[in-house]
Amino acid sequence: MNELLIGLVGALIATNQPLAVSNLIQQNAGVSVTIVNPNDPAEKELTQLMAGDEAALVEVDKWIRDNNAFAAQGAGEPREALNRRILARFESVRKDYEDFLRRYPDFARGHLAYGSFLNDIGEEEAAEAQYGKAAQLDPKNPAAWNQLANYYGEHGPLTNAFVDYARAIELNPAEPVYYQNLATTVYLFRKDARAFYGINEEQVFDKALALYRKAMQLNPQNFLLAADYAESYYGIRPLRTNDALEAWTNALQIARDDNEREGVYLHLARIKTAAGRFAEARAHLNNVTNAAFADLKHRLERNLAERENPTTNPGVTGAFTNPPSAPTSVPGRTP
Repeated sequence: MNELLIGLVGALIATNQPLAVSNLIQQNAGVSVTIVNPNDPAEKELTQLMAGDEAALVEVDKWIRDNNAFAAQGAGEPREALNRRILARFESVRKDYEDFLRRYPDFARGHLAYGSFLNDIGEEEAAEAQYGKAAQLDPKNPAAWNQLANYYGEHGPLTNAFVDYARAIELNPAEPVYYQNLATTVYLFRKDARAFYGINEEQVFDKALALYRKAMQLNPQNFLLAADYAESYYGIRPLRTNDALEAWTNALQIARDDNEREGVYLHLARIKTAAGRFAEARAHLNNVTNAAFADLKHRLERNLAERENPTTNPGVTGAFTNPPSAPTSVPGRTP
């Protein structure tokens, strides 16, 4: 492991979610149910292990942030020394997991938790091996298949990702993350999806959008999910203007703070500019006051002015030529 670890761990900590191996409640007939006995000694020990795992990640993240702050003031620990300290901290967690699995080699949840830890510290191939072991030991655990699908979605083969996400959904059709992950994979890897499902690109878009909508049905107040869904319309040509506006309007309704709301206003302005609804676009831009969006707002205002006066700017053809990056949604593949 090298200097990349510092940035990697910092990014992972920022988006780390609890491992989706908590108790599953049977939603309907035929759905897999994992019953966890809190009095099981192995479960108790694993709970402590996972708490220690999380504590180590949080501690390392603090070391990195503190060291960056010191470095900005001309001090700070040398990067090599910090890396050694990080590796030593993680090595203690690794040894705890390996000791646990030596004593409980057939405990699927232990392999799944260890795999999640390995993934968090950047050892993705080793993580995949643990996910595979968990799936082998407990093939009815949807989280194991979702984690395997996450790995294959990053490293291939994509066919494995499609199959394993579908398996996770079949085992627990009430988990929105599984639909979102499959939707993202279908959307991003459209050529592979066309070949795998035997459909054309328009149908690939429709499939991805339907999966997003299913995830939103199960988790209607998730803003990042709603924004992820709305952003997907930018890849479709011709733009499905009404559908895109409806998606962003929904995101606006569930935005949690002014930052998210203003990000949505920018998207609404982009789409309405492209649709020729200039007054509405300008009204949305007038609602954006966050300095963090100043550059993007200025670019959209300039594009709006050019679209309103095409005779002075004959080269302007649309609002999505070299479009600015989306400010609100962060892609995530939470297990």
